[in-house]
Amino acid sequence: MSKLSIDQRNVMNLFQDKRSDFLIPDYQRPYAWDESKCNTLWEDLFTFAFPNENFDNFNDEEEYFLGPIVTYLNKENNKLEVIDGQQRLTTLMLLLRAFYDKFLYAQDSNTVETRKEIAKCIWKTDLYGNPKMDELKIQSEVAGEEDKEEFLNILKTGIVPKTYKSKYAINFKFFKEKIDDFALRYSMFVSIFPQIIMRNCILLPIEADKQETALRIFSTLNDRGMPLSDADIFKAQLYKYYTDKGNKQDFIVKWKELEQQCSKLFRDSSGSPMDELFTKYMYYERAKLGISGSTTEALRKFYEKDNYSLLKNENTFNNLQILADFWEDILTQNNQVFSKVVLKDLFVLNYAPNSMWTYFLSVYFMQNKDSNNELDNDSLHKFLQKVIAFVWGYAFTNPGVNALRTPIYSEMVNIVNGKEVTFNEFKFDEEQVRNIINNYSFINQRPITKSMLTLYAFNNTKQNLISLNEEFQIEHIYAISRNIKEHGLNDDKLIEKLGNKSLLEKDINIKASDYKFEDKKPYYYGTIQRRGKKETRKTNIIDLLNIADKNNDFTEKDIIDRNDMIIDQFINYMKMQNLIK
Repeated sequence: MSKLSIDQRNVMNLFQDKRSDFLIPDYQRPYAWDESKCNTLWEDLFTFAFPNENFDNFNDEEEYFLGPIVTYLNKENNKLEVIDGQQRLTTLMLLLRAFYDKFLYAQDSNTVETRKEIAKCIWKTDLYGNPKMDELKIQSEVAGEEDKEEFLNILKTGIVPKTYKSKYAINFKFFKEKIDDFALRYSMFVSIFPQIIMRNCILLPIEADKQETALRIFSTLNDRGMPLSDADIFKAQLYKYYTDKGNKQDFIVKWKELEQQCSKLFRDSSGSPMDELFTKYMYYERAKLGISGSTTEALRKFYEKDNYSLLKNENTFNNLQILADFWEDILTQNNQVFSKVVLKDLFVLNYAPNSMWTYFLSVYFMQNKDSNNELDNDSLHKFLQKVIAFVWGYAFTNPGVNALRTPIYSEMVNIVNGKEVTFNEFKFDEEQVRNIINNYSFINQRPITKSMLTLYAFNNTKQNLISLNEEFQIEHIYAISRNIKEHGLNDDKLIEKLGNKSLLEKDINIKASDYKFEDKKPYYYGTIQRRGKKETRKTNIIDLLNIADKNNDFTEKDIIDRNDMIIDQFINYMKMQNLIK
């Protein structure tokens, strides 16, 4: 069982403890607090120490809780490795160093004593309690953060050269300005304020017996800072690996570039963008191990096996970069890499009912890429068509991304073994699929609604590729408001049928949504007159333009006929992919 040491302590007791030799480890993120956060801290502390701007209102028995500090004692260097709380810990050190500078030439006994107490918080001391100015109580090994040297130099010297541009330097100068202003306004209490901070501000140090326990505690705490991602831990392992190989600077540059790339590619992911890349790659390595079970290990658990041996593989970091480039080609719709039909497939998949296809495609790419890190477009098109048909069909018969794991994971293993993707064990019954779709309520909020409309639109051979940056909404061709006013449909449920819906660009949909069909058509065509000017933006959805060309009105019969056509086309599509029993 893991052991924890939890002890509420004030800043002075914690910082001055001889055991408090803090280390911000390499896997932590760089210091991120800005002036706004520092100002919030300053205002909170000032309000606590000087209620209503009057020290007489201060109650010495009151305490101000600053938050937890989660550490574990790294026995290799005998330092307290900071897992949680590094942002506030660093900021408190800068604040106390700024106060120390203010009192550097003080003569009165109270201020001199305050300066001595501050010194014991920042520096280690000798047997007589005198600070060793070159031995700080805190060190930083944050991987790739060049600014950490500025932090340590500021603490040692209190000097901020003009060349210093880091957040450490900015925040230190901010605190010095605040203290100078405070001293002018409240000169009698200038030495009391830091005493209150050290004696009445409380931290909750939580010391774990091992790193894993500390990280688990960290992940459950609601920290005001930025939580560590799994990729932060992986970065540290890779940093150590490439440092040992003498390639530290090259790794730092490449990691930063990869971070920036992923922040653009995977900004909508539920976790950090870099975690998303590691997850996509994990499925490839998982498939190579022959793992087809539906239970997926946590990302960190997978990579930490055998002391992070996978991350220390010479190919891993290079493969991550290659995989990121592949996804950049997808999301920028690179027509130098992909054929038109493949780009259409990928557009459709971007409207899939879930994201499992992205991991499936990542495995396919890693296994089948050529020496130029590209795929054969004909083979890729065949694969993507099969994926679309299966994922769409499974969304009806076995809704939920968890259900999709069983067939997808099995096929991932087949891919890395050079076998064709068939889904032979998971084929569909035509009558069952047809009945489900016929009775399905395709409300706009359900992802499969937009999925089906996108697939139908792009099955039109004349449909041109559209930018992934275009925002589409779902258009009710026969408007809901029209049916409410006219009662033109015998069956109100027809309003939510696929036959009455189409993709439509958001800006056009907003303008045309509530009109009669004959009044909608000019918006589809981009020929509406508004304030004496002709609208020139027409929809890119060819199917919707064809409907407008062929019909003066859109009736109940049109909805039913089009609905049957969409369903028939989908069933035939599944048959073409050999997915029907």
